[in-house]
Amino acid sequence: MKIWAIADLHLAISTPKKTMEVFGPAWTDYHERIRKHWQEVVSPEDLVLLAGDITWAHHIDEAVIDFHWIDELPGTKVMCKGNHDYWWVSNNKLEKALPPSLHFVHNSAYNFNDITIGGTRLWDTPEYSFEKYINFVETPNTPKTQKGPTPEESARIFDRELERLERSLSQLNPDARLRIAMIHYPPIGPDLKPSATSAILEKHKIDHCVFGHLHNVKPELNITGNHNGVHYHFVAGDHLQFKPLQIA
Repeated sequence: MKIWAIADLHLAISTPKKTMEVFGPAWTDYHERIRKHWQEVVSPEDLVLLAGDITWAHHIDEAVIDFHWIDELPGTKVMCKGNHDYWWVSNNKLEKALPPSLHFVHNSAYNFNDITIGGTRLWDTPEYSFEKYINFVETPNTPKTQKGPTPEESARIFDRELERLERSLSQLNPDARLRIAMIHYPPIGPDLKPSATSAILEKHKIDHCVFGHLHNVKPELNITGNHNGVHYHFVAGDHLQFKPLQIA
């Protein structure tokens, strides 16, 4: 059994007008590339971690179409919420909507054989920045007047997400062989210096942390490495050329 990870699938099976192909060649035929690469490497007994931004659907009934597309691929899949997962509903409703091979963590943990998984979406933090590592591309169809949260609002969201991470990781199986955190936003900076999130991961003795969120990252940036016992893996789909990364 192997463990794979990929984030930011941004599936648009249910919402074809929102396909990521408008962002350029890196996203050409990305649905088929995801399917092809996934089927090449993932076996039915494997575990696949999906670290947020699963589908562009706005409502759960749309998202179900994308869930079934994922369900047809091999492996047991576990996902966490991303900032574009607008369809995300309560845990009870989500459990009822998911097909058999797809699971999630949200203020909770998921156990698979001798592996235990927790995580959260997280949020932007002033602790570190990736600006100089990203080739910025203007988002098509985004209103020019759209405003993000104020710094004060972002700080409150970030603190709330840290609480959710604590809540999730506190439910990890203490007897598990491998402890994994799945987070959408980067939990640590490109230099792997300590952060508020990394301190929580170390407190809970996490072995592997996977994350995504960043797009158009310059190829030379490889945010993968060890810090105080935690192995960090940057697994945004476009950065991996839509090939799931084996982490264990």
